[in-house]
Amino acid sequence: MSGGKRPPRPKPSLWSEAVLKTSSPFFLPVSYVQNLAAMGLLGALRLLPYATRIRFSGWMMRRVIGPLAGYRQRVRDNLALIWPDLPLTRVATLTEAVLDNVGRTLAELYSPTDFKANVAGSALLGEGLDQVMEAQRAGRGVILVSGHFGNHDIARAVLASRGMPVGALYRPQRNPYFDRHFAATIRAISEPLFARGRRGLSELVTHLRRGGMLGMLIDQHMSHGAPLTFLGHRALTALSAADLALKYNCLLVPVYGIRHADGLHFDLVVEPAIPHSTAREMTQALNNSLEAQVRAHPGQWFWVHRRWK
Repeated sequence: MSGGKRPPRPKPSLWSEAVLKTSSPFFLPVSYVQNLAAMGLLGALRLLPYATRIRFSGWMMRRVIGPLAGYRQRVRDNLALIWPDLPLTRVATLTEAVLDNVGRTLAELYSPTDFKANVAGSALLGEGLDQVMEAQRAGRGVILVSGHFGNHDIARAVLASRGMPVGALYRPQRNPYFDRHFAATIRAISEPLFARGRRGLSELVTHLRRGGMLGMLIDQHMSHGAPLTFLGHRALTALSAADLALKYNCLLVPVYGIRHADGLHFDLVVEPAIPHSTAREMTQALNNSLEAQVRAHPGQWFWVHRRWK
């Protein structure tokens, strides 16, 4: 072997670099592949007629996705925490109903055009509707608060179809490819849409000051939330909806999209506005309102969430 220096290796051409990259099994980001799979499934579902699509998605969540993802056990664990004496037959029935509702809701939210058309004629019930209309006529902001119950976007879909757009605050997804169509789907139901962050908050505040309406959800565990009570147990709960209502003199109104027995249609219930007091008291009142709906329709709440950590 010669002791001389080896000649420098030729640099690969742009073409050879591209071949090397694309031939690597790690070339495509995992997030891209995940999004591709999700889009393929959603695209296939859209080939089905709307009613069939919704029913099939409920079946898929009950029989395939829910058991594989551990959702079935999570529902049972949460039911055991809240109602430990519930008969096993009732637990089984509720678990099926919860997973079915979750699957239907996901399919509805990813079918925004059909979803809005389907729920446009939903009955508007409750004593709070007149308060909302009066606030809008007066140019006062309204914050509509719900939980992951029935379909949590019914208020935005129904009111937007009647010429009353309701904005939404959303958390951008970690997967940037998925986030693009995730945001587009929320926006298709009603605008404006505000991403969490400094800029989104500034736009949201301007919207409320101009008398706009905003939809918010309060039933997920928040590590820095206030230790309030929900279904008889301590639940860390964000005070942000009440804080915004107090700071910008907005109406704070509990709303619920309650699914009919046919699994496809809804009533929109608009409860009386929560009186202004303190953020903690107002948020506890929101928890109490949602709790009453969960007790009345336990199969329609998302018991798959880790609400009580």
